[in-house]
Amino acid sequence: MTATLATKETPESAESGIRALIENWAEAVRSADVDRIMAFYADDVIAYDAIVQLRFVGKPAYRDHWAFCMSMCGGMIFDPGDITVSADGDVGFAHCLIRCGGVGPDGKEQASWMRMSAGYRRLAGQWKIAHEHFSAPFDMESGKALFELTP
Repeated sequence: MTATLATKETPESAESGIRALIENWAEAVRSADVDRIMAFYADDVIAYDAIVQLRFVGKPAYRDHWAFCMSMCGGMIFDPGDITVSADGDVGFAHCLIRCGGVGPDGKEQASWMRMSAGYRRLAGQWKIAHEHFSAPFDMESGKALFELTP
């Protein structure tokens, strides 16, 4: 009887897998397909988004939020840039700046740069988003978000 050795994914291939997930997830967001978007999340996802509430716990709550966001943005703009990924084993992390918004009823683009960080877990052989955080910097004196900032 011969023993089989489990093949451990290298950090490079784990990073590659997460980068592919980010690319496919961003395309799903641009297509405004909420079911496709949600396929990238772990069932127990914890998310901190920049709007509406402090925290979303679990896929159903975050799905409702994504559906709300898609209803607000016609012609979705969602372009991650300067992505940094670190991964090893079944856990990974990424952060980037992401241009996010939509096209208004007047046909004009309404987008700004946001900050995004995410934690990933490999579940049943597939990378899933386990934690996500979107934010925008704000001015301490006025309390207003600084949407005009660019990288």
